Amino acid sequence: MPRHSKPLSEKKRNILERWHITAEELTELIDANPSMRGNMFGYVAEMKLRKMWFSGERITHAVKYDDHDRKKKGDLVVTYRDYSFIIESKSLQTNSIKTEELRFTGVAQCDASDRRVIELPDGSSVNTTCLLVGEFDLLAVNLFAFENEWRFVFAKNSDLPRSRFRKYTEIQREHLLASLVPVSWPSEPPMHNEPYKLFDEIIEERRLVKGIKPVVVESSEDITVKE
Repeated sequence: MPRHSKPLSEKKRNILERWHITAEELTELIDANPSMRGNMFGYVAEMKLRKMWFSGERITHAVKYDDHDRKKKGDLVVTYRDYSFIIESKSLQTNSIKTEELRFTGVAQCDASDRRVIELPDGSSVNTTCLLVGEFDLLAVNLFAFENEWRFVFAKNSDLPRSRFRKYTEIQREHLLASLVPVSWPSEPPMHNEPYKLFDEIIEERRLVKGIKPVVVESSEDITVKE
């Protein structure tokens, strides 16, 4: 009786083997399709962010929600010191990058992928791609485009610039984040080289608010990220 191999689904094969393409062909395909390249790079950046900063013992949970679930905010939710933090992962706009001696500058696009109608505290509503003040806790921007090295800088949501769009009212601008956020390396405030000092600051701010208690993410979808 001939010996049958294991079903393909049981074999651990990389994506090149599964699709029967070469690394060169995949590179050619990505280079020829900017939207594909942008989407893939965003997911790679999220993976690097988790492994580099949120896979150690200080993080007790790390949750990546389904991108199509509009009710779940943020690219990543992590639990640190029994508090949960929503993190947005963003990238630099490559056409914004400038180099002056040993200093790099650019802007990160900090907005939603689609327009949606949001209601603001003053009772008004706007159809916008702007993210809300308080919609997440921490912004993480990868600086790969500066020197082709994986580095991240971080900023609290409350420290990010607000929208200056003239068609919004003053109150609306106060509650909407700017779509473009200046970034530099070496980093400058409000950006910081690591997230944990900012987590500690947010925890202290939450403690000043009466009635706030630690919140631990508990879900069957939770994943603990390991190296």
